[in-house]
Amino acid sequence: MKAYIFPGQGAQFVGMGKDLYETSEEAKSLFEKANEILGFRITGIMFSGTDEDLKQTKVTQPAIFLHSVILAKVLGGDFKPDMVAGHSLGEFSALVAAGALSFEDGLKLVAKRANAMQKACEIQPSTMAAVLGLDDFTVEDICQRVSDVVVPANYNCPGQLVISGTIEGVDKACALLTEAGAKRAIKLNVGGAFHSPLMESARVELEAAIVDTEFKSPICPIYQNIDAKPYTDVAAIKDNLIAQLTGSVKWTQTVQKMIENGATSFVEVGPGNVLQGLVKKVNRAMETSAASIA
Repeated sequence: MKAYIFPGQGAQFVGMGKDLYETSEEAKSLFEKANEILGFRITGIMFSGTDEDLKQTKVTQPAIFLHSVILAKVLGGDFKPDMVAGHSLGEFSALVAAGALSFEDGLKLVAKRANAMQKACEIQPSTMAAVLGLDDFTVEDICQRVSDVVVPANYNCPGQLVISGTIEGVDKACALLTEAGAKRAIKLNVGGAFHSPLMESARVELEAAIVDTEFKSPICPIYQNIDAKPYTDVAAIKDNLIAQLTGSVKWTQTVQKMIENGATSFVEVGPGNVLQGLVKKVNRAMETSAASIA
């Protein structure tokens, strides 16, 4: 069984999507439609902007979404998933690719999500850190012992967990995690504490938009970040998508569950190859590849 997986923030690079734009009329049309919907030429930033321009959350999230979704659409009949999943932002890409959301509605939600998250970051100075070389339980236990806000945010693969919270909370946790034997506890160059309670204002804003958006049953189950379980029910998908902003991304558990349910190969759709690497760290025997129109 084939699982298609969609990357999240951090996979971006200058030049992303340019090959699609130049070789496919369908892709070009969708990119131009996106420029209209967003009200600025995101293609200019994607294809030839600076790294700094591309790093802005309000640009990064729609850019990765567009690269992933347009690639899936250009694949056409070659896109035959038995199951899909996306890492954080990638969950929106997966839902559009699997037919649960229209291209236009998906892009509008992603733009709303990015702007709401940007605002939440400005309200409360906060950060994230990658913790390497410790088991999940130890990281969870130490986060609970810190008095400031700090929580597990991304369960990326065994031995790699990202924590998220106030600057003070993350600093305290990093010191304790290093004492506990972490190989590294590295603060990330991000604008705020994604997937933590500090994103509550963004969650409320996004909830209203998701409730008002039409979703359809996807063509295959989507394994959602919040609990790593497969869903096809529209109401449940919406609830899980809303909860995702303040909840942790259970990627390790998602990959494990997909394998348990029969996945034998994973195809990454979008920029970069981060997710292929994470899949291999969960189960080295899995076949991984990148979607391509070449």
